Amino acid sequence: MRLTIPILLLLVYWLAGCAGGSATTKNEPSAMLAANKNQTLTDEGATASGDESATASGVSEGETYQGDPLNNPDSPLANKVFYFKFDSDEIQEDDRPSIEAHGDYLAKHPNIKVSLEGHTDERGSREYNLALGERRANAVRRLLLLMGASEEQVKVVSYGEERPAVEGYDEGAWQLNRRVEIIYP
Repeated sequence: MRLTIPILLLLVYWLAGCAGGSATTKNEPSAMLAANKNQTLTDEGATASGDESATASGVSEGETYQGDPLNNPDSPLANKVFYFKFDSDEIQEDDRPSIEAHGDYLAKHPNIKVSLEGHTDERGSREYNLALGERRANAVRRLLLLMGASEEQVKVVSYGEERPAVEGYDEGAWQLNRRVEIIYP
């Protein structure tokens, strides 16, 4: 009996140590939002440039990106996820240039088709969220069509709250889940 209690305590401490978190942050909402925006802003609001962006894009200073423009991290086409305010289908002003660039790209490449996936956070009924996700995707679709993409190139689907980008029950998680993703084949 005297030996059982210390052994149990050691076992509990050992298991607690095994359950410790890792040093990496998994699905940190604010970090994911900043990474998805694909921009680093300085205090004055200008985009940071220099060796950091050259290294991050895999292109050294003085060189130009030679690959597919959809994969160029310095291109507005690199941003394929667009976020929305709560219960809104209005496109954010800072997302317009990227969406317009996608519309222009599709107009120049009529053989390419995209799918617009509308998503919502978990608040609201399933039916309401499916409709809101569709309205968000259609808002992006309208802008793509305005920029020259054809109706046959753009398919809209809503997943509502069914496919969250992150799990969580706070504004940071909800903000990341209110989105439209442009999916290229």
